[in-house]
Amino acid sequence: MVYNETHKFVAVVNKDLEIGKALNAIAHSCAGLVASAPEELKEKMSFVNFTDKDGSIHKNISGLSLIVLRGKNGEIKKLRRNLIENNILYTDFTETMTGDTYKEQLEKTLETSEENMKYFCIVAFGEKEILNPLTKKFSLWH
Repeated sequence: MVYNETHKFVAVVNKDLEIGKALNAIAHSCAGLVASAPEELKEKMSFVNFTDKDGSIHKNISGLSLIVLRGKNGEIKKLRRNLIENNILYTDFTETMTGDTYKEQLEKTLETSEENMKYFCIVAFGEKEILNPLTKKFSLWH
């Protein structure tokens, strides 16, 4: 693994979400992001194993930071369009992906237009020089 200084992770959470829903959305989005990354991009994600004093290994933690920002639903939609236009790897998590069974969530998503979608979170990984201008208007989530 080579430490990467050119790429970064960023998450943008809907500022209206309660903390439990926000954490759930981030977790699902991060898992989906890594699962969908091609091998050459996974290498740039800089995953390493951390070994503690007792020799216990804490596996596959990225050496890169993951910045968590917050924004309004419309801002997240716009960011999603910008990520698509710039060919940046991303995963989003929407309100339709919560509650009931996953089959019902799939149906709810299929029945909801992009215009009516309520975004809980979007997570992206890409080159800093592309991501930074796209995310600079968002504030840190706290």
